[in-house]
Amino acid sequence: MQAFDLPDFYLPHPARINPHLERARAHSMAWARNMGMLDSATPGGGLVWDEPALAGMDYALMCAYTHPDCDGPTLDLITDWYVWVFFFDDYFLEWFKYSRDFTGAQSFLDRLEAFMTEDGAPPGDPTNPAEAGLADLWLRTIPSMSDDWRRRFITSTHNLMVESMWELDNIDRDRIANPIEYIQMRRRVGGAPWSANLVEVAVGAELPEGVAESRPLRVLSDTFSDAVHLRNDLFSYQREVQEEGENSNAVLVFEHFFGYSTQQSAEVVNVLLTSRLVQFEDTALGEVPELLAEHAVPPHAQVGVAHYVKGLQDWQAGGHEWHARSNRYMNESMTARPSGVPGGPTGLGTSAARPVLPGVRRRARKHAPPVFQRVGPLEVPKLHMPFPIRTNRYIDDARRYAVGWARSMGFFDSVPGIEVGGVWDERQFIGLDLAHCAAMIHADATFAQLCLTSDWLAWGTYGDDYFPVVFGATRDLAAARLCNQRFSEFMPLDLGATPEPIGPMERGLADLWRRTAGPMSASARRFFRKAVEDMTSSWLWELDNQAAHRVPDPIDYLEMRRRTFGSDMTRSLAKLAHFSEVPEELFQTRTMRELETSAQDYACFTNDLFSYQKEVEFEGEVHNLVLVVENFLDLDRHQASMVVADLMRARMEQFEHILANDLPKLFEDFDLDEHTRSVLTRDADDMKEWMSGILEWHRKCVRYTETEQRRLRSPLNVRDSVPLAYAWAPTGLGTSAARVATMTRERRPD
Repeated sequence: MQAFDLPDFYLPHPARINPHLERARAHSMAWARNMGMLDSATPGGGLVWDEPALAGMDYALMCAYTHPDCDGPTLDLITDWYVWVFFFDDYFLEWFKYSRDFTGAQSFLDRLEAFMTEDGAPPGDPTNPAEAGLADLWLRTIPSMSDDWRRRFITSTHNLMVESMWELDNIDRDRIANPIEYIQMRRRVGGAPWSANLVEVAVGAELPEGVAESRPLRVLSDTFSDAVHLRNDLFSYQREVQEEGENSNAVLVFEHFFGYSTQQSAEVVNVLLTSRLVQFEDTALGEVPELLAEHAVPPHAQVGVAHYVKGLQDWQAGGHEWHARSNRYMNESMTARPSGVPGGPTGLGTSAARPVLPGVRRRARKHAPPVFQRVGPLEVPKLHMPFPIRTNRYIDDARRYAVGWARSMGFFDSVPGIEVGGVWDERQFIGLDLAHCAAMIHADATFAQLCLTSDWLAWGTYGDDYFPVVFGATRDLAAARLCNQRFSEFMPLDLGATPEPIGPMERGLADLWRRTAGPMSASARRFFRKAVEDMTSSWLWELDNQAAHRVPDPIDYLEMRRRTFGSDMTRSLAKLAHFSEVPEELFQTRTMRELETSAQDYACFTNDLFSYQKEVEFEGEVHNLVLVVENFLDLDRHQASMVVADLMRARMEQFEHILANDLPKLFEDFDLDEHTRSVLTRDADDMKEWMSGILEWHRKCVRYTETEQRRLRSPLNVRDSVPLAYAWAPTGLGTSAARVATMTRERRPD
């Protein structure tokens, strides 16, 4: 009996089949036999696979459906890659997951990865079928692909192999991931980004190197990957969860987190799958053509991108068809047809026009919420915060300094295009009290460092308000893009000359970059500039959604929220002080990456809870997680706020889990010296203070209160004079460093 009824899938593209199917079936069976995959023993004395098992799984049929247009030899190669990756998955399960053999698993993965060499020459003789298969496939594939593709494919293959340890660790601890952790880790371990790389091989066209890592093409790969994995989780739940004891499955994750029944969880997973497919379509039809035009990609390369997009669509359609047929999955309720016979969609209830309806419903809901709806204050749920608050001793001095700097940059000046006044007034800025936030997230900073942190917070917050006020109301997206493009000119990596700044945004950035980038190493400077660019470009994403009145896809929102909040930028101000003392690859490990993103999400969601009324009622915003959850799960705002609070708790518990278990293991695995351990420990402590400080600032700040929002919109509101205590001199571009030095001399030494 099936674990649940398969849901009503969104199937916008009919599946087609490659005419070279039978050739690929014969070839892949012979290849698997030659590699030793059909007589590879399990620890219990059985076989990982035998010939009937491989025939029943029918990976040739999967590849014939997912790559319907490639020639015979290419289909053979692609099919062999999939035979290898599924064998690897089952071999790893038999030898290491069941036995919880961590040491053997790591040794196996280390050896396996070594077979993807720069020149294609194997590092030694293979000792098992997984190594033999990878060595053979690597030699057959790389001659026709560029160095850029090889680097991307090695990364994808590394991720799906190495991150298998995450699954093994969760099984050993009987730990089920939270939904956010699961989605981003599943993308790495699930193999779909790897499949997207193989689409380039199948269609005979690589992504242009200059734009391959851009947001539109990254979103195509990510939405493709998430849809592939979520679909697989629906079909494989019975085998993985009920038969094999796996806990890496979205249906199980949603059951555990939301307390849903298995059927309810399956339906929600399918809604998320549909949302990712709709996001794929929006990106392919909207953002990708704009990207190609903006970068003047030549016509032949544009055709290659079009083939790539079509290849990803074919994979989605064909992947569904194969899941409906393969004996590897739960599909008894699917409509059966003779093997190898192409046809229409086969999901439950997909006769007639039903397959497109989930997509129509999802697209309609994205544009459904009314603008400026009266919601009233949102009661913030009780939030789990285990870390104390510390405050920098220079907070009062920094408060006095901050207003003078903001005034000198022009943050209170009138702005062209705004009918009355500017973006901010001084009373509003004082109420923001960004120096208080800086003093808690950078508690041990010197006075100069504290002022720098406070000024970056002011600049980023001003920009976040500036873009929707100046460009959003007029829907002038072209002007917004030009404004954003100029920002990079004020952050020269060589600290060279910059253009004459125009307006408060450029004036503030020019001043901040000189003060910040000078003491940095070259690598830290590149990292920090990218963090600033990621934040400012994310404001364009927000404007695009506002113009279309489009509530973002949940996953896209979560990932972009870290950028719109400026998480990398504000975190970097403390982190980069030790950047050169720690090998850069340590920050790219799963441990440090998950530690940081869980902290970032906690802070971002804090803002969404406190800013809900301000954004939804007074600004007509669609970028708020409470609203996104309302829209996605069809909840009221109070229920949605509880879901957000639960997500915050889950991310905090993950943060604490990593601190207690994964960080010490990282120290041991990399055999780190005491200094490096202390630097990483201090970085984790900074994250604690970053989260607790941001939460405390939101609790004390007037920015998000109904009273302040109504004051700002009152016709009687005029610019308030600033108390004399906040006056500061001198002012003007380039004088902030002198003011900091003067105040530092006047205050007690650090």
